[in-house]
This record gives sequence, structure tokens and C-alpha cells, in this order.
Amino acid sequence: MKNKKEENFNEWFNEVINENELVDDRYNVKGFIIYREWCAQSLKKMYNIYENALNEKDHKPLFMPIVIPEENFFKEAEHVQGFTPEVFWVTEHGDGEKLEKRLALRPTSETAFYQMYSLWIRSHNDLPYKRYQSGSVYRYETKATRPFLRGREFFWIETHCAYPNEKSAREHIQEDMETTKEVIGDIFGIPFIFFKRPRWDKFAGAVDTFAADTITSNGKFLQTATTHYLGTRFAKAFDVKYKTETGTDELAHLTCYGPGMTRIYGTIVAVHSDNKGLRLPFDIAPTQIVIVPILIKGKEEEVLKKATEILTNLKKAGYSVELDDKQKSPGEKFFMWEMKGVPIRIDIGPKDIENNQVAIFRRDLNTKEFVKETDLQKTIEKIETEFTKNLKSQAEKTFATQIVPVNSMVELEKVIKENKIGKAPFCSIDDDDGEKAAEEIKDKTGAEVRGADLVEKQKPNEKCIVSGKPATCYVYIGKSY
Repeated sequence: MKNKKEENFNEWFNEVINENELVDDRYNVKGFIIYREWCAQSLKKMYNIYENALNEKDHKPLFMPIVIPEENFFKEAEHVQGFTPEVFWVTEHGDGEKLEKRLALRPTSETAFYQMYSLWIRSHNDLPYKRYQSGSVYRYETKATRPFLRGREFFWIETHCAYPNEKSAREHIQEDMETTKEVIGDIFGIPFIFFKRPRWDKFAGAVDTFAADTITSNGKFLQTATTHYLGTRFAKAFDVKYKTETGTDELAHLTCYGPGMTRIYGTIVAVHSDNKGLRLPFDIAPTQIVIVPILIKGKEEEVLKKATEILTNLKKAGYSVELDDKQKSPGEKFFMWEMKGVPIRIDIGPKDIENNQVAIFRRDLNTKEFVKETDLQKTIEKIETEFTKNLKSQAEKTFATQIVPVNSMVELEKVIKENKIGKAPFCSIDDDDGEKAAEEIKDKTGAEVRGADLVEKQKPNEKCIVSGKPATCYVYIGKSY
């Protein structure tokens, strides 16, 4: 590749996307991206993995309309203030005839779900009520758009759950975090920190917002998923009530959770890929194993027969496998499949057949070894268990190098200029003093207070790096996509 990840991250990222034809942004509506075949196959696998994880935790799927009537937005004041500027409005039909009321292309679906929850939830026996949908949302993003990371249409899953009280609703927030770890952390191999977002940066209408952020190798935050405790605000606005065992009516406590699928895919590209191209976690690779026959004149039939035999056996074992018998040189094929991030490549030629062996190249370690054909299945299974763990381990090492403890504004300014993340003692993420301090940080460095680490047990003895007041938490400060 022309660009190096460690030298010019943004151009490298664009090159990986373009060389692999993951998207086409030439569609003639700004901010709306076509996700092409190699990417789309992974996205389908990602959706399936995430939906299975939610189903196992007793969520049930449904499909909501793509349009939301205008009056729904105005039922929760903070929510409408937060989202109205980003809404695409549908106002006419046919030859310009005006609709009776404006309809929004959903920017998020709280106001659609809870309108219906007021009809569907009746009794304490209905709770917990856990539903989700998979689809697209639409937001008029005014900043520069970038494939996967910032667009006007993006794919996601959103869950909307109702509970009888705050305790059970907040326990559900923990469940969302566990799901994030299981899927984004373990299956997709992405290291992240779960932050409590500052009061001034929470989801519009939420009581509390929690977000899983990773850090790219050029020192920027990338948000992958968020979960929100909504309290009873939306329940009150939409009259989502349930009848208790004693016959009284109570407002439900609501939560919502949103893993952004296209953004997670972009995160996978940004975090795992290298200067040879894509590297994809084993479970989401469109092709997990490619077989490259080394065709020597006069031996073609013998080699292709053996390659086809291996192909058949591996498919029977449940792997997605491709046999590359195109009329190209082995070097061209090696380059292409490494660029596309296929986890395992099997090379086989006449000498390998004579020696009852194959050559295996693994993209996690970028190494090649010879394996006896009788050990092939066992070796593939071993690589399968190791592959994504290796990607995650490598990513974690890079992730850790991006975070630098700071104890003053001078130190923070230096860290931000070096394209790193600062970890600093801070006055509060829940009051006006904290908001003023965060604004000062933004003015001086261009960076933002991303939040406090939820698993950080150590309480700072230092003073806030901005206000000089006693610190209540450590916050992470940096720039973001």
C-alpha cells in the first residue's frame, strides 16, 4: 500500500476502503453510501451475531415504520431540542401536494417505540418488555462525511426496554454492557473503555448515557455503542404505564441501546487492518479460507483435484471457503487475498501433494507454515480459536499506548498536540463547574472530555486540572471522529 498506517492514518484508511471496494460514495446524494459486496457480506454476519446475542437475552425483534409523525418529537422537550436540527422531513407526495403533517425519517426511534408501548404494555406481568429492531437511521450530518464513521444514513440495531423500577432498569444497562463486551470486545476483537458520558454530552432526553469508545492508532476516539437510562421521562410523555400487583398505575422505567453496525465495521477496519490491507475477525470474514492452487504445466489437473477435495471437506466442516483458480500468478493472488483480509490461505502445488502437505498462511500473524494434510482440519480449528484473540491482543497494545496520564493543562495541551488521549483528574462530569471546565479544555486544545471510566475504582486525590477544585473522577480527553 502507498500509505502507511503509522504515518498517515486518514489516507491509509481511505486506501484500505478503496482498494477493497468496500463502499462507493459516488451515489448522487451527499452522505448516502453504497456498501459493496465484500463489506455487505460482513455486515450481514455482524447483524446475525448481534441479533443472536440479543435473542439469547430474551429480546424480541420487530420492525417499526421508517417515518415518525412530527408531533411525536414534541412530546419530550429535551429530545426534540437535541434531534430536530438533524431530521430529514417528508413534506409532500405526488406532484408536490403537501402532506397533512410533516413526517420525519427516523433519526432514532424512541418516539416511535414508546407511542406503541403505551398501547402494548398494560400489566406488571408484561415487564420486562425487551424489543429491538435492525435497520437504518437518517440524520442530516452537517460535518464532513466519511464512509463508515460519519454519514447521513447509517445501519444499526436499537433496543428499547421497559422495567418496573430504576433498579431493574439500571441492571439492564449492565446487561447491555455485557452484550457489548461479548460481541464488540470478544467476537469483533475491539478493545474499548465504557464511559459514563458527561451531563452535557448525554443522549437527548436521557438521565444517563454510557458509551463504549475505542481509540484509533492516531489517537482519536471512535464510539461503537451506547446505552441510555431514560428514567420515566419518555414514559411520562407517552403515557407508558403498567398496573402493579396492587392495582395502581405506575410509569415504566425505559432504557435504549444502540450499536452502530456500519460504524463498528469502520472501527474494525481502523483498528485491525495493517499496511497489507484489511484484517477481518474470523467470524465476520466473507471468506474465512481461500485455497490457492499452484498450477505447474502438466500438473494442473492433479493439483486442482486435490484443491477441490480440500475445499469440499472444509465446506462440510462449516467454513466459508473459496478456491481461487483464476488465471493469475500466485503472487497476484497472495497480494489480493491478503489485501482483502481473508484469515487463512492454503497454498498447494505438486510438491506439496508429493509430501502430503499444504502451506498455510495466517493473516493474524502474517506467517506461513507447512502442515501435513492429515493435520489440516486440526490446524484450521486451532487457528480459528486463536485468530481474533490475536487481533484483539495486538489492538490492545496499540490502545494502551494512546493513553497518557496528565496532571496539568500544560501537560494536556502537549499530549493532544502529539495526537494522544489524556487521562486527567477532573472536578465533575455532572454539574455546571464540570461543563465550564470542559468548555475551557475545548477552547484551548480542541479536544473534548469524553467521560469517566465506569470500571475505574481509584478516586483521585489530586485537584482538577482546570478549576483547581478537588477532583471527583478521572476523565479521558481527546479528539474524536
